[in-house]
Amino acid sequence: MSIFITGSTGYIGSYVVEKLLREHKNPLALLVRARNEDEAKKKLWKALQLHMPFDEFISFYESRIKVYLGDLTKHDLGLLGGIKEQLVDDMNSIIHVAASLNRKSDKACFNNNLRGTLHVIKLAMASNKRRKLKRFSEVSTAAVAGVRQDELVLENAMIDWDRSDYDPYARTKKFCEYMAHELLEDIPKTIFRPSIVLGDSRFPQTTQFDMVRAFVTLSKLPVLPFNKNWRADIVPANFVAKAIVDIHQKDRTLFESYNLSAGSASLTFEQIVEVLSEHRGSKPPVFIPMLDPLASALVRQLANTPKWMGVSRLFSLMKVFWPYLNFNTVFDNSRVRQELDLVPEPFDQYAYELSKFAQDGQFNYAYKPWPDGA
Repeated sequence: MSIFITGSTGYIGSYVVEKLLREHKNPLALLVRARNEDEAKKKLWKALQLHMPFDEFISFYESRIKVYLGDLTKHDLGLLGGIKEQLVDDMNSIIHVAASLNRKSDKACFNNNLRGTLHVIKLAMASNKRRKLKRFSEVSTAAVAGVRQDELVLENAMIDWDRSDYDPYARTKKFCEYMAHELLEDIPKTIFRPSIVLGDSRFPQTTQFDMVRAFVTLSKLPVLPFNKNWRADIVPANFVAKAIVDIHQKDRTLFESYNLSAGSASLTFEQIVEVLSEHRGSKPPVFIPMLDPLASALVRQLANTPKWMGVSRLFSLMKVFWPYLNFNTVFDNSRVRQELDLVPEPFDQYAYELSKFAQDGQFNYAYKPWPDGA
């Protein structure tokens, strides 16, 4: 019986797939958006080469992986009748990772997150009628907590429907959680809410650079418009994947939702920039929090400049993440500590090597091509 996984070619999804392949024996049924199996296989190799050499990938692919060509946004995930029936009969649990992280587009978030999750839920319901599903796991986000300021948000207080949301991503993921809770009443459910995911605490390589670029840029400025004691809730991807896989594989869990966060152990901005400055041999920036309103306005203006000026891309990124930088809010992680006795590696233990790798590669990952003749 297989674990059905969406989002396997994404960043977090690749970590989840790698951990399941290495530490568990279940076959994996992977939904991949591609025109044919050959293209799907190459997309998977691109996603998993951060974690394993090509020979190991091929061995896993041939022995443990079944690819289903489909699309979250299409009816029945775009699976043809016979293929859909095969998947429904074969799977015994689901890890739904796929989502649009486009924080600026209502259309992308509504199509991929809301409609996509509804399609996966319907598939879970169909499968559960034939054979009771072991578990449905939804990878959400700590951003479902909505607009906050200067808080440690407890896990039983994450969802507050009277609060506004920062962006379409947070808003749609909150509704995805609600759909799973309301429609899958007789299926064991687990909701995972990662905070800011940056890099891997075991090695400096990464394939995701947006937030890394933002932190590197800010750490090099002579002045920062933040309070030095504000905290950033940052966790490594390997911690997130371990929590998702280990809890998903349990027969019974203590809770239905888990914050995959640093919580009260989150570092302050001062601690983060000091470790980066120390390794670079440079002077740390000066923190002047009263400049925050002016800086926020400047970021919005520069994000709308013409592309030929060469700054719009960076500041568009800054504009998206700015609310998550100055809200000084972290998320309690008591449940994952109680369930697994697991805490994330502090960001300052791996931040410099991550930033160095990103800068040395000009914020790009050197993907290996598919080997000739393979």
